[in-house]
Amino acid sequence: MSDHSDTDSVRTFDIFVIGGGVNGCGIARDAAGRGLSVALAEMNDLGSATSSASTKLFHGGLRYLEYFEIHLVREALREREVLLRAMPHISWPMRFVLPCSPDMRFPTNTPASRILGLVMPWLRGRRPLWIIRLGLFIYDRLGSRMILPGTEGIDLGTSPEGEPLKDRFRRAFEFSDCWVQDSRLVVLNARDAAERGARIMTRTRVTGAKRQSDHWTISARNADGRKKTFRARCLVNAGGPWVEDISHRVLGTSGSSRIRLVGGSHIVTKRLYDHDKCYFLQGSDGRIIFTIPFEGAFTLIGTTDREHTGSLDSAECSEEEADYLRDFASGYFKRPIAREDVVWSFSGVRPLYDDGATSLTAATRDYVLSLDTDAAPLLNVFGGKITTYRKLAEASLAKLSPIFDSAAGNWTKTAPLPGGDFPVGGARDLAASLAARYPFLSDSWAERMVRTYGTDTYEMFADAASEADLGVNFGKTVTERELEWAISREWVRSAEDFLWRRTKLGLVVSKSEANMIERHIAAVLENEETLPCITQREWQAAREWIP
Repeated sequence: MSDHSDTDSVRTFDIFVIGGGVNGCGIARDAAGRGLSVALAEMNDLGSATSSASTKLFHGGLRYLEYFEIHLVREALREREVLLRAMPHISWPMRFVLPCSPDMRFPTNTPASRILGLVMPWLRGRRPLWIIRLGLFIYDRLGSRMILPGTEGIDLGTSPEGEPLKDRFRRAFEFSDCWVQDSRLVVLNARDAAERGARIMTRTRVTGAKRQSDHWTISARNADGRKKTFRARCLVNAGGPWVEDISHRVLGTSGSSRIRLVGGSHIVTKRLYDHDKCYFLQGSDGRIIFTIPFEGAFTLIGTTDREHTGSLDSAECSEEEADYLRDFASGYFKRPIAREDVVWSFSGVRPLYDDGATSLTAATRDYVLSLDTDAAPLLNVFGGKITTYRKLAEASLAKLSPIFDSAAGNWTKTAPLPGGDFPVGGARDLAASLAARYPFLSDSWAERMVRTYGTDTYEMFADAASEADLGVNFGKTVTERELEWAISREWVRSAEDFLWRRTKLGLVVSKSEANMIERHIAAVLENEETLPCITQREWQAAREWIP
């Protein structure tokens, strides 16, 4: 799955997609599956910005009910189970615990709070238990649930879910949403697109695009400086936070801003509690955050909402944001979260469509598709959320259907992503089957492979009879075989790509292990005798002296 040579650039593609986030890769996959010829260019690694910096949830957006975003919530709730069936290896159901107390309040000036303030002024902005239960009742019934269980009440004084919480929290509601490995979602969409004929080019920056009468001429530059030229009947700008920069700088269009750039930061701490449920925490400022079990030994806490005004390449979790998240969560947990408990932080910039909302919290999370059919078509993608990426892609192809009237119809609703061709809830059985086929796998290793690659693990390991057949073991169960799969099938070009986006092993590998993984990836890519792939003996020796 390497980039293609200059001789490939003379072909006219049906669709050229700028942007390798979840929306761009989702559109490329959908289009390729309809029989259209597709090329996609991403200036960095796949999912290297917003799409790998989410809260990593498929959810309807319970709080959006307070803004009467009924269409968005319904569409997202319906998509949860569609996506669970398509990717049971990288997504799974999760139960969310919503602790309640008398001081819970609505965000100020939401449609719900204004109406309740008029009808029941004695509430004074509070969220009483019956209001929360009513919202969850609606939430359970908007999405046509078939897999996920509904809402239940919890007595926090007697349940395990109440153990880590302060004693003032006595009641809670528990409801369903879903977890997803966001950056793997991106790469699996890209893989499926490529397997259906799309050309996926990473580290390829589009430097210009010129509109002709019936096509676009697109100029691009690789990381090594090589220039390429492509032609396409239609151009899709799915640049995420860069969508308007691409529109102005690359396409030469003008116009006022149509997006709001919103920074969302997260922190990862040492594990805060023993069970596998998420907490949905309401703040006195009307905001909410989640605390989510993460990668076994950790807890993910997020997210913040703040205007992003700096460079799009410089998104990072500030100390102020990290303290806000720690203090917010510490208001609920018996043991305060200290700065030294934080092991990692990350931040992404979300490109929300500018609907004129007075606050970031109130700004819509829905998507808007703008099609310009003046000569060669241009589709600009604004906003969106990870839960509805598939519907966004489907809607994009619907917009383009008059142009490509011979293309096949909708197909992605029932098609699994690579490695996801097994039943929802079948990950444990698949791990057991994998361990039986490859007896050298530990239970935790087999589970990691299933949760990363699903049924593709069988193709990766092939006829391996022992661990030695997988080549060098770099530690934490990362082998040569896995790295070379990631390089050849998943566009990995650095240790960072592998350790932080294809996996989250960056949380547990040592510096020496990361260094040797980086060296091995470079060796495979360079394929030079002066930089050979290391042997197991060299690796064992290196571990003794690399810091």
